[in-house]
Amino acid sequence: MNAAANALTALLVTLAIQAFTSLAATATAVLAPEMGPALGLSPKLIGIFVGVIYLGAMLTSLASGGFIERYGPIRVSQVCAVLCACGLVLTTGPFWALLIAPALIGIGYGPITPASSQLLARTASPRTMALTFSIKQTGVPLGAALAGALLPLITAAYGWRAAIWAVAGSGVLTALLAQPTRATLDVGLVREHRVSLERLFAPLKLVVRNPKLLELTTTGFVYAATQACLLSFLVIYLNQELDRTLVNAGLALTIATVGGVVGRISWGMVADRWIAPRRMLGLIGVVAGACALATSSFGPTWSILAESLVCALFGVTAIGWNGVQLAEVARHSPRGKAGAITGASGFITFAGVVIGPPVFALLATLTGSYATGFGAMGLASLACGAWLLRRKV
Repeated sequence: MNAAANALTALLVTLAIQAFTSLAATATAVLAPEMGPALGLSPKLIGIFVGVIYLGAMLTSLASGGFIERYGPIRVSQVCAVLCACGLVLTTGPFWALLIAPALIGIGYGPITPASSQLLARTASPRTMALTFSIKQTGVPLGAALAGALLPLITAAYGWRAAIWAVAGSGVLTALLAQPTRATLDVGLVREHRVSLERLFAPLKLVVRNPKLLELTTTGFVYAATQACLLSFLVIYLNQELDRTLVNAGLALTIATVGGVVGRISWGMVADRWIAPRRMLGLIGVVAGACALATSSFGPTWSILAESLVCALFGVTAIGWNGVQLAEVARHSPRGKAGAITGASGFITFAGVVIGPPVFALLATLTGSYATGFGAMGLASLACGAWLLRRKV
């Protein structure tokens, strides 16, 4: 297989796996208005559920580098897809299973981005690295868009448990379809690699000591928190506080996530050709913050069209940043270590997702309004974007 074909295969398989794991991580947030009453739980607890998912992702992201180098990015991704599917199935079981389910989904979610970064850093052309990473990262909003568009319809027809099983089945199928690519993509493995605490924390030390990587990682922390809150709470906010139907609220999430797909591809092209990545990330943060503040002001005076436009721009920015940031992390990583460095950077980035939704849920509980959470996330994103635009280093 020539280099171009190899690069395309790598991009397609990592995109498919990323889309599934995003679908798996978003499914419970979309279905929370139906799952909560059925299980005797408040839908607001989805913030804790999502937080646990990303706590698991945070820890396994840091630990994934050695496994990727030893077993290969495709094999690690296959195992992770199956783990996410198993975690979803547990949400349909008894109450005790709900305590395990988010951790299992998170364990499966965490290594996906480091694995794909290791693979794409090796196969992608340096001239189109930001675009390649951005296309792969469209799997995140694509998965969320599928969740917002399809899961409410499946739920209306067959119930929320059927929707969960459908997502889990798609994960197993994705893992099976990736198997034929292992022969050409899981190469250069280090079979003798052994996991140790020293090797585990070495990439994290490098990230903290490298000013470029630390700046990118700090940005990821703030932006990931905003993105997670948008994906986790938009449906509940529109459905429970603004009395939109579940289908209409799901459509708003789909609009935002489709905007994220457009944003990721567009920002990748722009960062490769016209605007420096840091300035691009700064502008994205400022606009995302403004959109979050606008979302917090939704109410009876807002038309559906106006809300949809805000949701679209919110998605373009708050979901669209990730490909540019990941490409820069890979670009500044030592040769052959993009997976480990991305995993260490992701450890801190996922911390934003772990902290963001529970803080959002706490603010919503204390004030009785989800709008407060959107306002807080908007101010954080706005401040981070302005910081990037003003920094001289």
